[in-house]
Amino acid sequence: MSGRLYGVYIKRLLDIVLSVLGILALWPVMAATALFVRVKLGAPVLFGQERPGKGGRLFKMYKFRTMTDDRDESGALLPDAKRLTPFGKKLRASSLDELPELFNILKGDMSVVGPRPLLAEYLALYSERQMRRHDVRPGLTGLAQVKGRNAISWEERFWWDVLYVDKLSFWMDLFILSETVKTVLKRNGIHAEGSATMEAFRGNGR
Repeated sequence: MSGRLYGVYIKRLLDIVLSVLGILALWPVMAATALFVRVKLGAPVLFGQERPGKGGRLFKMYKFRTMTDDRDESGALLPDAKRLTPFGKKLRASSLDELPELFNILKGDMSVVGPRPLLAEYLALYSERQMRRHDVRPGLTGLAQVKGRNAISWEERFWWDVLYVDKLSFWMDLFILSETVKTVLKRNGIHAEGSATMEAFRGNGR
């Protein structure tokens, strides 16, 4: 099976099948997680944010909340490190906060495997090569996630993202899925050094 045949026709079909199976199998886990988030962090249970998808088109990605809405005296949100609770850290370490993205996959905004959707504000900062990460749908997991997740540099992350686009194939996706299971179980690369999650991308050469 050629990479083009797989990317254009087969991959989307597999996304639909896998997302439906995932939702059916994991709905009790999602319901329990939603209940815990409601008790620990309050409402709303879900966090929605616009992210760039294929072609840079914006869509709303959903996750379970892991942070409080605590603000300073001026009304600005506190830094992530201060809003990320111990419960939120555990939720991220388990990757359970990502489960609502199964509905994004079913809708067609995302794929099971692909470059992770990043902040919309980063679009203006990418080089021409880095923009190629948007040639495919963003993923629930990706090559950069199994190669270091948040613990690798932005330069490395984008390198793996573009390599995935270039080498897209069924076997690549199968490899990434198998490695994702190992990464989640070992809880590798959850945080960047000195940051609660991943240090903000400020552009190339900065």
